[in-house]
Amino acid sequence: MAARARPIWMERPSVAVVAAKAVILMVVAVVMLFPFVYVLSVSLGGHWDPLAGNASLVPEHLSFRAYQVILRGGVVQHSLLVSIGVTLVGTAVDMVMTTILAFGLTRTDQVPGSRIMLFLALATLLFSPGIIPTYLVVRDLGLLNTYAALILPGMISAFNLVVVRQFFLNIPEDITDAALIDGANPLQIFRHIVLPLSRAVLAVVALFYAVALWSDYFSALLYLNNSAMWPIQMVLEAESQGGLSVGAAATVIIATVPILLVYPFLQRYLSAGVLSGAVKT
Repeated sequence: MAARARPIWMERPSVAVVAAKAVILMVVAVVMLFPFVYVLSVSLGGHWDPLAGNASLVPEHLSFRAYQVILRGGVVQHSLLVSIGVTLVGTAVDMVMTTILAFGLTRTDQVPGSRIMLFLALATLLFSPGIIPTYLVVRDLGLLNTYAALILPGMISAFNLVVVRQFFLNIPEDITDAALIDGANPLQIFRHIVLPLSRAVLAVVALFYAVALWSDYFSALLYLNNSAMWPIQMVLEAESQGGLSVGAAATVIIATVPILLVYPFLQRYLSAGVLSGAVKT
């Protein structure tokens, strides 16, 4: 009997295909890294003026003076501390509220009104409030010129909620049923069983919340009238109005470093967390 032909997708790619993929990935990597290298060069005393014919990514006179001025104190250092505080507190609050609501929405037979709450949460994926209604709500709640205005309006993301809820649904019911038989209440099941088994998806969702809070400047623009309360993103926006100066470039690098430091520790959870939370097995 003749051997069955292997599917095309199982055949080993040729050397030319592998080389083409490598070249494409290298080009994409260069395109993505170029802006960061450019800003780093400017912050270290470089310049970039193609019209004048003196474009260069290598600083002629290497200098760390911009970083010394920023780290010595002042507006940038204070705004950096504000962004760190808002990101840490906001991520903690968002995670607590998202996980509690997601766990409640997995118990549709035990929590009254959970199906309606799930429908309302999913509806926000299609219909989002406008700027003016959101501003009026924040104002009427007395949150203007407070850091709570940067956290509470986006406290629960519907997308993150769906991902976490789906992951909770994937946890075998035999484990939770055994805990119930042993006398555990829903809060104990949530704390000691569900959360430890969901570390992957929780790490990914925490990264999503942290990046959103860290990079958000529009909320500060709307709700903070006091410039002394501005986060690093608002200071960067103000500094870059007149072009990319050495100080603004150094601020960009400092604002980027925290996310670059956190991401490698959570990267291994990224694929597993999102995929396992998106598909019910």
